[in-house]
Amino acid sequence: MSTAKPADARPNILIIMVDQLNGTLFPDGPADFLHAPNLKRLAARSTRFAANYTASPLCAPGRASFMSGQLPRRTRVYDNAAEFASDIPTYAHHLRRAGYYTCLSGKMHFVGPDQMHGFEERMTTDIYPADFGWTPDYRKPGERIDWWYHNLGSVTGAGVAEISNQMEYDDEVAFFATQKLHQLSRLSEDADARPWALTVSFTHPHDPYVARRKYWDLYEDCAELSPRVAPIPYEAMDQHSQRLYKANDSERFDITQDNVRRSRQAYFANISYLDDKIGGILETLEATRMADNTIVVFCSDHGDMLGERGMWFKMCFFDGSSRVPLMIAVPGGEGRLVSEPTSNLDITPTLADLAGVSLADVAPWTDGESLLPSMRGEARTAPVLMEYAAEGSQAPLVAIRDGKYKFSHCELDPPLLFDLDADPEELNNLATDPAHAELVADFMARVRAKWDMGRYDSEVRESQARRWVVYEALRNGSYYPWDFQPLQKASERYMRNHMDLNILEESQRFPRGE
Repeated sequence: MSTAKPADARPNILIIMVDQLNGTLFPDGPADFLHAPNLKRLAARSTRFAANYTASPLCAPGRASFMSGQLPRRTRVYDNAAEFASDIPTYAHHLRRAGYYTCLSGKMHFVGPDQMHGFEERMTTDIYPADFGWTPDYRKPGERIDWWYHNLGSVTGAGVAEISNQMEYDDEVAFFATQKLHQLSRLSEDADARPWALTVSFTHPHDPYVARRKYWDLYEDCAELSPRVAPIPYEAMDQHSQRLYKANDSERFDITQDNVRRSRQAYFANISYLDDKIGGILETLEATRMADNTIVVFCSDHGDMLGERGMWFKMCFFDGSSRVPLMIAVPGGEGRLVSEPTSNLDITPTLADLAGVSLADVAPWTDGESLLPSMRGEARTAPVLMEYAAEGSQAPLVAIRDGKYKFSHCELDPPLLFDLDADPEELNNLATDPAHAELVADFMARVRAKWDMGRYDSEVRESQARRWVVYEALRNGSYYPWDFQPLQKASERYMRNHMDLNILEESQRFPRGE
């Protein structure tokens, strides 16, 4: 049943973000084997971007780039402990400036004292620390900072649990998101109601690979529990993969086929767990009669290698790590598949475009471009750019995805070039083939034109060194955390003695008078 729209009928925007979701599992919406009925229904009415990429395959840099539309070198969020400066415009700033109410429930991994970045309200705290404690150190190449670096204990410990740190967090994220939709519905028919942009950001299916039994059992006989690509021997790995092998402390773990299968089973199970959470949010959107004026965006910050090539987690440019799902559903829109490469950098200008914000006001502050032409069926030719300068690296890495080719460069390593149409598993490095020397030279010229790699390396090292000084100083003596502390005005909720019960009960009901 539809209702009359308020005077400001600009679309609401619901952004649903998940963490570490491998985009190869979303070739055209969720893969058939995934038990994800709600996401599949959303996919059917969405523009689905099958070759979408993160700007950086790690949480904090990937999310800062997602929110700002800027590459990590521009945001200076190089790793999971680099401050996201408060003067960098985000989609929350652009939308709020245009009159939108902006709200976040869940994770965004902001580092630094600014924990809002344009959001008018945050419903939950974050799940990861906001200080400089997770800073890598290029001055000590190959060093493992054991208390926070990934290790393969997530793989050997994969299994079933009814509650975990991350489940507790995502249960809360979904609860507050649903509560916020109910609150917004009470205002939705008011003539002066503002359009809203609600970001709901979950931490699953990020490792550890632990899932509830009801979801685990869905994949007991799943044919996808074994990776397609067998582990690659250490001596045959590219140099960055070798660094990640050591950074993840892989030498200390004897990973069995059962470990691999259980890890993948839990990961798939957690996609189904998320699907239930997302289904509840979308059902609330329908029940509160706001769905017919709400754009829904589904995305992830980066992927997970899931044992392919013997690799886990992210931190590299292989598709399992860097390719991420993106689906955008507009009211009354039809489903469409876009196969050209796109980027999470494009989300900020796209949201602005969908909300009627002038792209001239957004363009100076983003490295992306609006996806509305792609959503209308127009061809896209812009290349996708990626950067990485965090744990497991010893100098910055950059990549260009252009058409069917992906080219990766680091000053420490020989280049990598893959034809993803002919070689989707990225097993044949064309950069070593003399027949592709001209193509490699062309990509290298583009790298040199875009990036001053020496200066980039110096900027990262300087940032790391500064942060080590500040972190160690602030840990001495009295410590005031930057972590977001959500405050609730409990005395303004439910029924209090400064309220009229009759007015309260009527105003808090939606729909009214039925």
